Amino acid sequence: MADYLIGDIQGCYDSLQALLKKINFSLDKDQLFFLGDVVNRGDKSLETLRFIRDNSDNTSMVLGNHDFHLLACVFGSIRPSNKDTFTDVINAKDASLLLEFLANQPLFIQHQDALMVHAGIPPNWDLNTLKSQAQQVQAHLQSDDLSGFLSKMYNNNPYTWAEDLSELEQCQYTINALMRLRFCKANGELEFKHKMNFNQAPSGYKAWFEYENRVLKNTDIFFGHWSTLENVNQAHIYPMDHGCIWGGELSAIRLSDKRIFSLKC
Repeated sequence: MADYLIGDIQGCYDSLQALLKKINFSLDKDQLFFLGDVVNRGDKSLETLRFIRDNSDNTSMVLGNHDFHLLACVFGSIRPSNKDTFTDVINAKDASLLLEFLANQPLFIQHQDALMVHAGIPPNWDLNTLKSQAQQVQAHLQSDDLSGFLSKMYNNNPYTWAEDLSELEQCQYTINALMRLRFCKANGELEFKHKMNFNQAPSGYKAWFEYENRVLKNTDIFFGHWSTLENVNQAHIYPMDHGCIWGGELSAIRLSDKRIFSLKC
């Protein structure tokens, strides 16, 4: 039995199936963990989401910003852009079941001694803060007022974490941090404009995992989202978005020995 963690698929269902064949994945004994952004940009978001839902005994996922964007477009006040490719999900006969499934997915997974998240974890957050803030967002996503909640979540503010933020502000920060984080300050102040490699940080910021006093620096953290990351050599840090949708690779990492298996897309 093996646990595999897979980076951003973004609707590239055929690449996913080829990768599963490469690692000899078995639905009878192995487990898959998806690090978010399972839909959008690729041409088979529907097949990808159906595969995860239909095999939920052996698959788990965290919400990524593209998954959240799909929910916001359906239930919130956001309009899809001409770059979005998830209308196959919206128009599917089982759309309501798939979207309900998506809205019930967590923002992070703790498995064995590892944490899985889509984008990252603010350097000043401990495990209890991560749990409480993620669970607060999840409670709203599973509430009867999903539409009202999503309509208030789609903005960049607040940029900085503080205990005295209102509940909705805490949710806004949590969603942006766990689903969009790349560069930040030591106090968790977020920066959204730059997407280059971690060694090209804008002035005053670092990649979230570079802070020496980061609270969770001794915990293995697996994440996606940042396809331009290269040559990361940080202990306990495992970036897994290898740019499949941009012609790069789709990759899986085996949790037991941290071996990476990649497939050219």
